[in-house]
Amino acid sequence: MPAGIMTPARNMPSMIGRNGNNVGGFVSTSGLVLSQSSMMDGQLLPLDMPQNTSKSDLARIRDDDFDSATKSDSDNNHELVSGDDQDPRPKKKRYHRHTQHQIQEMEAFFKECPHPDDKQRKELSRELNLEPLQVKFWFQNKRTQMKNQHERHENTQLRTENEKLRADNMRYREALSNASCPNCGGPTAIGEMSFDEHHLRLENARLREEIDRISAIAAKYIGKPVVNYPLLSPPVPSRPLELGMGNFGPQPGLGGDIHASPGDLIRSISGPIEADKPMIIELAVAAMEELTRMAQMGEPLWMTSLDGSTHVLNEDEYLRTFPRGIGPKPAGFKCEASRESAVVIMNHINLVEILMDVNQWSTLFSGIVSRAMTLEVLSTGVAGNYNGALQVMTSEFQVPSPLVPTRESYYVRYCKQHGDGTWAVVDVSLDDVRPTPGVRCRRRPSGCLIQEMPNGYSKVTWVEHVEVDDRGVHNLYKQLVSSGQAFGAKRWVTTLDRQCERLASAMATNISTGDVGVITNQEGRKSMLKLAERMVISFCAGVSASTTHTWTTLSGTGADDVRVMTRKSIDDPGRPPGIVLSAATSFWLPVPPKTIFDFLRDENSRSEWDILSNGGVVQEMAHIANGRDTGNCVSLLRVNSTNSSQSNMLILQESCTDPTVSFVIYAPVDIVAMNVVLNGGDPDYVALLPSGFAILPDGGGGEGVSGGSLLTVAFQILVDSVPTAKLSLGSVATVNNLIACTVERIKASLSCEAA
Repeated sequence: MPAGIMTPARNMPSMIGRNGNNVGGFVSTSGLVLSQSSMMDGQLLPLDMPQNTSKSDLARIRDDDFDSATKSDSDNNHELVSGDDQDPRPKKKRYHRHTQHQIQEMEAFFKECPHPDDKQRKELSRELNLEPLQVKFWFQNKRTQMKNQHERHENTQLRTENEKLRADNMRYREALSNASCPNCGGPTAIGEMSFDEHHLRLENARLREEIDRISAIAAKYIGKPVVNYPLLSPPVPSRPLELGMGNFGPQPGLGGDIHASPGDLIRSISGPIEADKPMIIELAVAAMEELTRMAQMGEPLWMTSLDGSTHVLNEDEYLRTFPRGIGPKPAGFKCEASRESAVVIMNHINLVEILMDVNQWSTLFSGIVSRAMTLEVLSTGVAGNYNGALQVMTSEFQVPSPLVPTRESYYVRYCKQHGDGTWAVVDVSLDDVRPTPGVRCRRRPSGCLIQEMPNGYSKVTWVEHVEVDDRGVHNLYKQLVSSGQAFGAKRWVTTLDRQCERLASAMATNISTGDVGVITNQEGRKSMLKLAERMVISFCAGVSASTTHTWTTLSGTGADDVRVMTRKSIDDPGRPPGIVLSAATSFWLPVPPKTIFDFLRDENSRSEWDILSNGGVVQEMAHIANGRDTGNCVSLLRVNSTNSSQSNMLILQESCTDPTVSFVIYAPVDIVAMNVVLNGGDPDYVALLPSGFAILPDGGGGEGVSGGSLLTVAFQILVDSVPTAKLSLGSVATVNNLIACTVERIKASLSCEAA
């Protein structure tokens, strides 16, 4: 050591063990202080200070050292202690090590609060006999230490994952280098292209051109170019098309008078973000290609059933034929695929327009679509028609019974003209583009191929292909749903056929005047049909297990439970004001659907089940036939009751039937209001509360007997004309008794007919 440097003897490094043990006769302490220079009464301690320095002097030295501390970390406090300002001698760092007790206390406090405030630091420093600044620096250093440890742990994990990916990559490279020709078994030659691969490349180029064209159309419509989309690569049979993943943006409310429930998908999804639109366009083009082929291909993709009446999809062949798509089937989901064709009485252009207008489409298929909305139009098409139109939509699909959960879907709808008189409309889910929590139904490419036929007819080939979690379906309806009759292509096509006949009858001018009660006034027919249409829509929307409904089970066991819900009607000209109580129940009958339909629609047998008619004679005053089947008609019935208060009561009834479902829906109407309608007046201001029946086949498994029916009975009753009134238990009990008695009467009457 150079001469002239004076240091406290207690701080000599040669006298201190590495672990703080007593060395050279000093007392061992975990809080040993090391410094370079200290002051004692203003004088420097000489190097050879005697070891018998008084305790008071040593204590004062330690106090001076402690007061001059300005910096610390978790183990050490580094600081410079100045001596005399005029002293030119060099200064060394002084170290302060906290005691084990201090460290333990601060460690414990750090676990509870890693960011103490000034008040907490002062309290802690007082308890531990430290300066607040020392406490502050210790916590800063501790946080830095923990952060570094966390980062080192993450780096180790990432390094391990990286090594694993490298090993997988090398294994795949080796497997590819050893690939063999599937035809001859020899090694594949690099650069050699098979005929199939050449064909697929040409097909891919054509699809690229179509994507470019649709993107250009969308760019013109939305006012900005749609670029930077990933091009479709030649299909690799071993994996699906890889789509980008992301999170939803903000989800503003979509309006409406019904609040969204927690599982309400339709009202919780916003439109697509800009980054997703190119991918949506690409997915729509690929879906159109798949739908067109699915509608036209035969075996082995579609296998004919034993009776030759239906087509069954070969799922293995489907995956081989269409390796790209929306990804693998989710765990727990079931595949439902069906195809059906029919010739309908509607021009192909009009049919396309209805399918691309969400309001007309949901009205036409009101028995299947309970709610639907267009979130965004990406393209309106070209040349004044819907060729190339793209729409992002959400819909809720239903079965008319509270025992079958509805199916909500978020998808894109794409319309394309394939040639003169041939169009196609396809839907495909967007759940893989923007994952949606709680989705129980995915639409693989589904829709219809429409071909122009002579005399204003069209041939429609419908493909319905979904993957669904149907575990919520009641046992009574499981056979019907699993057979594809509840949501399958046949139901869509038969509904379309029946509705096209209904629209044609509304436009008909050559009405026969020979039959009694036939309405010949053209405007009166249109008004009455429009009123009946609103009645049917209201009934179908109010009887399903929609996510907007809250059904409460009243009584009974099993499927005979009566479910009720209440709704307030305020400022709705088409519904009487007040509290409306809806009640519904579904049950099985060992009788064919046609027998039940004919019994319920016949005014002559109405007194056998209609309690509200009070046994009066029901007479048909007027009717409008709206289909080939005589059961498809709208009727105006009059109840000739002995009760004078009901002398002005009329009943508007619509009955409709097809091979998949039948309805008998009715509502009491005021005779004055109906006179206005029959003279061509506006039907929107006629108040209606529809009740009625939905009849479905049992799917071949109703309680072990085939050929049975599933009947849903639903009533809507105004229990109080004041919307703010409280619902009484007596009203609920009355409605429950009403529906129970109606069910018993129907069962008794039909069992007699069956016998």
